[in-house]
Order: sequence, then C-alpha cells, then structure tokens
Amino acid sequence: MLSVFDPRHTVAPPGYSRWLIPTAALAVHVCIGQVYATSVYKNSLIAHFDASQTAIGAIFSIAIVMLGSSAAVGGRWVERNGPRRAMFVSACFWATGFLVGALGIATQQLWLLYLGYGVIGGIGLGIGYISPVSTLIKWFPDRPGLATGLAIMGFGGGALVAGPLARQLLSLYDSDYNPANPAAVASGSALVGLFVTFGIGYFVIMMFGPFNVRVPPPDWRPAGFDPARVATRSLVTRASVSASNAVRTRSFWLLWIVLFCNVTAGIGILEQASPMIQDFFRDNGSTAVSVSAAAGFVGVLSLFNMAGRFVWSTTSDLIGRKPIYLIYLGVGMVLYALLAVAGHAATAVFVLIAALIISFYGGGFATMPAYLRDLFGTFQVGAIHGRLLTAWSAAGVAGPLIVNRILDTQGKPGTLTASAYRPALFTMVGVLAIGFVANLLVRAVPDRFHEPDRGSTSPVARATVTEPVALGPQSRPPVPEHVGGQTGRLWLSWLLVAALLGYGIVQTAITAAKLFTG
Repeated sequence: MLSVFDPRHTVAPPGYSRWLIPTAALAVHVCIGQVYATSVYKNSLIAHFDASQTAIGAIFSIAIVMLGSSAAVGGRWVERNGPRRAMFVSACFWATGFLVGALGIATQQLWLLYLGYGVIGGIGLGIGYISPVSTLIKWFPDRPGLATGLAIMGFGGGALVAGPLARQLLSLYDSDYNPANPAAVASGSALVGLFVTFGIGYFVIMMFGPFNVRVPPPDWRPAGFDPARVATRSLVTRASVSASNAVRTRSFWLLWIVLFCNVTAGIGILEQASPMIQDFFRDNGSTAVSVSAAAGFVGVLSLFNMAGRFVWSTTSDLIGRKPIYLIYLGVGMVLYALLAVAGHAATAVFVLIAALIISFYGGGFATMPAYLRDLFGTFQVGAIHGRLLTAWSAAGVAGPLIVNRILDTQGKPGTLTASAYRPALFTMVGVLAIGFVANLLVRAVPDRFHEPDRGSTSPVARATVTEPVALGPQSRPPVPEHVGGQTGRLWLSWLLVAALLGYGIVQTAITAAKLFTG
C-alpha cells in the first residue's frame, strides 16, 4: 500500500493541472501553522501542570528548534524521496506529536509533552514546511514568488485558524471555560480532547497534500514560458548547485544573515505585541488600550503577516528578489525608527506602522525560497532552503531575548511606557542595517560550484501544456479526456483551503474589530 508514496508514482501524467499543487502545499502548511497558536492554551497548561511560564514556553521553543534542525538535516531526504512521501511523513509526525502530547497531559507527565509536541511534532513541522517548496518552484518557473507565497501564506494563516478553533473546542469540552476571557483556564480533560482532536483532524486535512501533489515530468515547462528570458534577469541562474556546495558559497551565508536579521526584528514585535500597544499608550499608570483591544491588535498583525507572505512574494516576481529584500530591510529600518519616535502619537499610526513591519516579516519568509531558486537553481533547492531555516531557529531565540533583556532594564511589566521600547526598536534598526548590507553583497554563484551534469537541460524542450484554459481561444489545444475530470477535484481542493482560511480570517477580523470598538 505504501508504494503509492514511491517517487516513481509521483510524476504527473500529461494534462495534470499545476494549480492542484498549491492546494497540496496549503493543506500541509495551514495545519502545521498551528504552532503559532500555542499561546491560546498556555495558561491552561501552566495551571494543569502547576509549572512556570518558562517551563511551558519551552514546548514552543523545542518545536521551533526541531523545525529548523529537521528541515536542515532532512532536506536531502525530502529531495530524494519526493513531496508525496515527505508530506505523508510530516502528517504522521505532526499527528503523533499531538497524540503523545495528549498522553502527557492525561498522565501529567510534562516530559511527554516535550517529546510529543516539541520533538516529534517539531520534526513534522520541519519536514512539512520544506516538503512542497522544490515542487512548487518546478511547477511555477515563471512565477516562483507567487507559488511559494501561496504555500507559506498558509503557514501564517494556520494560526488564524487554530487560535479561534482551539478556544471554541476548549469551551465545548469544558463548559466552565470562557473563550472570551484571555485569562480563562481549561480543565485537563478539555486539553486532552483538544490535542486528540487536533491530531486526528490535522492528519485528515494534511492527507490532501499527498493526494494532490505531483512532480512535473523532466524538461516540462508551462506553455509560453521561455527560460532564456528569465535567465537574463539579475542573479537568476539556469545552472544547478547541490546543497553541499551551496553552503560553501558566500551568497548562502549572506542570505542566512538576511533571513536572520529580518526574522529577529519582526519576531521581536510579534512576541511583545499585546503588552507593547498597551504600554505605548500608558499615562500615569493607566493605559488607553484595553485587553480586548490589544487582542484586536494581535489579530491585525496576524492578518498582515499572512497577507504579506503572498502580496510581497508575488511582487518579487515583478521587481526581483534582491530589490524586494532592500524594501523589507531598508523601509523596515525607517518604519522601526518611526515607531520609536512617533508611534505613541495615535493608535492608528502605531497600528499602521507595526502592521507594515509584520507584513515585511511574513514576506521575507515567503520570498526566500524563490531567492534561493534564482541563485542555486531547482536541483536541490528544498534541501538548501532547509539548511537556511536554521537562521529562523536562531532568530527565534535572539529576537525575543534582545527585546526582553532591554525591557528588563527599563522597568517592570505593566509600568512601561513608549520610551522604554525605544532602545529595543533602535537596536532592531541596527539589526536590519546589517541585513541590508548583507543583501547588497549577494552575488551570482561562481561557476565552480555548479553541477556539471545538471545544467544541460534543454531550454528549447517542447512545452507540455497543462493549462489549456490559460491560452487564447484560437491557440487552445484539444483537452485530454481526463483533464475535464480534474475540474471537480480542483474545485473541491480549493474550497477546502478557502473554507479553512476563510474561517480564520473572519474570526480574526472579529477580534481585530475590538481594536477600534474597545
């Protein structure tokens, strides 16, 4: 039965629609994006285990570290075994992580929660995150930024779905739990039910990934696409670089610095979002921003985080990857400085500046796979991306550490004002400046790192048309009989993704409205 996951059975038949591939990626990424919603039940876990915030917060930290580690170590395995097997393995690890975590909650063994959600689930996170990247880029050589932006948008949207869903499930399993109260604590049995539900539900949804994903045949390209035109753009190569050679290049490590700096700055705001907006508008010990309004601010940031992943990454197809990172980092420096000196002027000003910053944060994640494809080719771009994600793991520690250490020197939580954040914000300006310079220094990869046997794919190979509807009426070729049968599958897949993300967007918009209504 498992032979269906063999890479030999993953090659797409003639006429296979490439627009099924983003649905496969989104099905996986929307599920694993749940990792950013762990704060919803953090207080309940603290109460259930009678543990400190640090002890429970370590669960998230372990998962993120394992994400980066498994993506780096497993990248080559993903390339060898193909996206279908990788997505299936990711679903198994992610679901098992929840079930082992549920056992830890039921038995009050915190180490099982570390092992389950943190280690096992974290491996599923890393494998799942990189599983569609290489395949998407191969299917969309004409629009790699759009393709990767669609997928990684799902990771940002995963928290939008999981946050409100977790609150509703906890209230269903525990009648005394009030989801409208940010300090509400659910019972241990409700937490067990939540983890089991997530484990089973996410496994089912993630299986749409292996069901839909295929790799294009050798030398395939979309109708009307000329690789020679793309290769004339700055930094875009038609050669191939292996993962082992990529880490020996200066450009790889410059991009590592770029990603590290962009994530470090953005995650510093995300981690402090709710108390930050309250502190910025604190006067004489009282704040003009209520707890519910602060939750609305977090909702606004979540929406911009998700939208930025798609909008900015798609924009990079038009203006290029290096210029878009100059915007992320250069304009980001200006925005951080403005937030420091003028953010306290009005709530609308603060929210607008912070939302733009977070949109750059999300866009930086989504654009990086396309940047790697430009520099290193498609040969092992998934494995290269996996190794680069160690910058994310490092930034996930550095960003909050920098901000929290600086704030600790300014006073106690609940007493801080806008001036207390200025040293941290100006520090982030410096961090972004380092990334800005690193991006300026990125150059094309020298020929000595190219794979001699991988750069010979014919640029004039006959195109295989998989999107007859995208052609003009006169040039539209006959549609193979089985292509019409894909229509229902295509609609069903996109409706599933739209329903999941639509639920999250609506629920988050309701929360975000509190920022303006109180």
